[in-house]
Amino acid sequence: MAEEDRLRWNARHAERVGQQGPSPFLEGLGELLPRQGRALDVAGGAGRNALWLARRGLETTLADLSDVALDQAAAAARAEGLRLEAVQVDLEASPLPAGPWDLLLCTFYLQRSLFAAFQQALAPGGLLVFAHATRRNLERHTRPGPSHLLLEGELPGLLGGLEILRFEEGWLEGGRHEARAVARRRP
Repeated sequence: MAEEDRLRWNARHAERVGQQGPSPFLEGLGELLPRQGRALDVAGGAGRNALWLARRGLETTLADLSDVALDQAAAAARAEGLRLEAVQVDLEASPLPAGPWDLLLCTFYLQRSLFAAFQQALAPGGLLVFAHATRRNLERHTRPGPSHLLLEGELPGLLGGLEILRFEEGWLEGGRHEARAVARRRP
C-alpha cells in the first residue's frame, strides 16, 4: 500500500507548478510560534509550511512519503538559501524522525496512532500545531473520505496530556470544516 500511496502522491505533486504559500492558519500563529530551535513538518508535501518555518529561522525537517514532493521542497529551499532537511518516510511503517522538536506541525494528514508519538517527540515546552478536516466537511466536499476525517469534537481527546493553548472547530476559510489546535508539552 505504501508504494501505491507514494506513486499516487508523486503523480499529484508532479502536476503542480510552482510553490504554494504557507497555510493562512500557520501564518496567523506567527506570534505564538518560536523563531529558533528544531521544527518538524509531518507529511508536509512540497514544503509550503516547512519553507515558511525555515524562513523564520527554525532548523526545519520535512518528512513525507513522496520523493517528488521532497525534491520540490529541497529545490525551493536551495533557491532561497534556506536550510531544510527533507526525509522520506512511510509514517505507517516507520517512526517519526528523531526529536526532540520545539515545534511539530501536522496539517491535513490524519494518522491517529501518531498522537502518542507527537507527545514523545516534543521537547519540554514544545508546540504541536495540528489542523485537519472533520466528518462534517462531507456536507460540502467529497474528499477526503470518511475514514480520513476527524470526528467532530475528537481532536482535544487525541491531544492527551498536552496543554491546549488554542482550539477551534468549524467552517473556516476555504469553506472546509476543520479542527485546529495548538498544544504544548508541559515543561
